[in-house]
Amino acid sequence: MHELLPYIPGQLTNILGSVKFFMPEIYLAALFIIVLVTDLLFGRNSEKLCRIVACAGMLLVMVNDVEQLLIIKDQLRFLFSGMLLQNHTSLIFRLIIDSTAFLLLLYFAWDRPLRSHPKRLSDLYSITIAAVLGLHLMTMAANLLSVYLSIEMVSIASYLMVAYRSENAFSTEAGLKYVLFGAASSAIMLYGISLLYGFTGTLGLFDANFIGWLLQAHTAGLTFALVLVLVGIGFKLSFVPLHFWVPDVYQGAPTPIMAFLSTVPKIAAFGLLINFLTPFISSPQWKAFDFGIYLSAIGILTMIAGNFAAVMQNNAKRMLAYSSIGHTGFALMAVVTFTSQGITALTFYLAVYAIANIGALMLVTYFAWITGLEDIDSYRGLGFKYPAASVCFIVILISLAGLPITAGFTGKVFVFSAVYSVYQQDHHTWLLALTITGAVATVVSLFYYIKIPLNLFLKRAENTAEPIPGSNYIIGFAVIIALLLVLLGIFPGLLSQFL
Repeated sequence: MHELLPYIPGQLTNILGSVKFFMPEIYLAALFIIVLVTDLLFGRNSEKLCRIVACAGMLLVMVNDVEQLLIIKDQLRFLFSGMLLQNHTSLIFRLIIDSTAFLLLLYFAWDRPLRSHPKRLSDLYSITIAAVLGLHLMTMAANLLSVYLSIEMVSIASYLMVAYRSENAFSTEAGLKYVLFGAASSAIMLYGISLLYGFTGTLGLFDANFIGWLLQAHTAGLTFALVLVLVGIGFKLSFVPLHFWVPDVYQGAPTPIMAFLSTVPKIAAFGLLINFLTPFISSPQWKAFDFGIYLSAIGILTMIAGNFAAVMQNNAKRMLAYSSIGHTGFALMAVVTFTSQGITALTFYLAVYAIANIGALMLVTYFAWITGLEDIDSYRGLGFKYPAASVCFIVILISLAGLPITAGFTGKVFVFSAVYSVYQQDHHTWLLALTITGAVATVVSLFYYIKIPLNLFLKRAENTAEPIPGSNYIIGFAVIIALLLVLLGIFPGLLSQFL
């Protein structure tokens, strides 16, 4: 005990110096407690109050994110003895996560099956805030221990969210599948982390000796350990072959929860992947494991599997689930460039994808209330009965497909440009293969995205009943999202200048 006393003042100084750069996360922890206490104090009548508190608190966190951006600028700072990393890229990822989470907190109450749940939504708001705190930590993780803990924190919250409607057998089954697959992937990742620790004697990814000791390890054992760690990250990204849980879990989960799972955890996982790859890519001596080739192969398989499987789907949620897998593969194209241009393209692409995907799922909720079904065939002839929702749906799907003049098209152009710029310098075959696959996948995506406009406007309705009123809140936000996607498509600099 006495041997540790000389180190205590230095550790306290480091902790106190890190706190001012950790304020958004402290606010999130405080917000979680406030929402939880509000629910306990007001009971069943606390739903609206918890929602107001959660949304107001999330806005405050976003303001603090911007303040941190102004403070940190282009600096790189390690917090809490190297456990966490603070830089411009991680802050941008957190700002996108918080903006998306704010939109989702509003969306939860607009889904009538979720809102009618006996438990109400107060618990869901507190779980979501806890998940966002874990997502923040994922984007900042610079130590293998913080990597594991942050992923587990998000996973536990996600398990609770998927199975939130416990009276629904389909939702309960989806939650059980998610727990089993998630627990298996976490165990595999933890084994990989233990191997890396055994090779290096340190858990710090940016430790001065981390890469040096890894270079002395046997190549086969090192490759095995790195693959195991990538399994844990890949489960959150849902790339091939770790995508098998996505369709069933997404379809079984309430639609707003699917909107959560398909956006913010993926954004945080990409931030985590960048942090994990940085020590290896920035080391000139590292040649033991070519991340470029492996991630390119995964990206190609993910784009092919996601897009071609989506073509065969008739259920709107399953189609968008496979679509999200395809988008993950496309986003990996930007990661494998390992350049600042690629990271900028990635952040722009993920931001517009998150907005468009949430908008699409909002409209799935809207039409599911009208028809009572989630099948695309049930949309027949509804385009003229619900013109505002239908036109917005088409604009959002055009953005997801990556067609002009939407932000989705601009995002894909940025990604293709980043990949092609690196290809011109290095002429790596796998970059060319990625580019070709990305172009083909974009064309294939038109075949399943076009199904919805086709049914809305070009096929006759079997039911000629009078229109049923839907949620005006969803229509209002769908209009805002559609206009925003068009605006960012015409003027991408409105967003890209901040990335």
